[in-house]
Amino acid sequence: MLMNLTIGCIGGGNMAEAIIKGLLSGGMAPRSILVADPVLDRRAHLATTLQIKTTDDNNEVAQAADLLVLAIKPQMAASVLSGLETSVTPDKLVVSVMAGVSTTMIEESLPSGCRVVRAMPNTPALVQAGATALCGGRRASDEDLALAEELFRLTGTVYRVGERQMDAVTGLSGSGPAYVFSFIEALSDAGVKNGLARDIATGLAVQTVLGAAQLLQQSNEHPAVLRDRVSSPGGTTIAALHTLENGRLHGLLMDAVDAAVKRSRELAGIKLL
Repeated sequence: MLMNLTIGCIGGGNMAEAIIKGLLSGGMAPRSILVADPVLDRRAHLATTLQIKTTDDNNEVAQAADLLVLAIKPQMAASVLSGLETSVTPDKLVVSVMAGVSTTMIEESLPSGCRVVRAMPNTPALVQAGATALCGGRRASDEDLALAEELFRLTGTVYRVGERQMDAVTGLSGSGPAYVFSFIEALSDAGVKNGLARDIATGLAVQTVLGAAQLLQQSNEHPAVLRDRVSSPGGTTIAALHTLENGRLHGLLMDAVDAAVKRSRELAGIKLL
């Protein structure tokens, strides 16, 4: 069903590019994809590398699209949405990947009857290894949610959640790749500090994180169970884990997610209780 539609993206940044790459790898013709972006160099990059049509006119894309992806910064939501009032009609499905912007806010900024699905993907979608959670607005049907799922399955895994959980998703998986990149960088630095060449240290760190994630995914075990299996009595791993616990690694990561969730709510103008 998705492949028979015209897909429009307003905003041509990394997330839009990830979605487009997923569509192309899934078999969609480049002529069925349009992107609006104000930056000439970005439009040129997308047109050259992906062979799609680009423009600086949001309304041109909105009018042509059956499914419209809003891939802009949340701070731009009000100005961009106000400019689409005559172009977005209820027969189009609007999919937003803006952090912190509720479906209600989008619905109220567009003509009455518009159908909105909100999604929170992450940057590994660029290599079809993303994690996306989505929820429907008041007028979004089961068919609309299924169509959005089909779209984001082309970039990785998809979960449905309630809208009240979307800020938690933003803090965990939306911002999560940055936490993992920092962890890998720290492992690599530790390897160099202890005598490894940088390329070897980074390669080992990347594969360790990738392999551990795959093992966890395929085993269906709790992370603590797999951690205990690596921790031999009196061994190297338990000594390292003791240091991590002294440094509050577990608590710091939870605090980091909390901070990202708080910021997501701030972007939406929600005051925390």
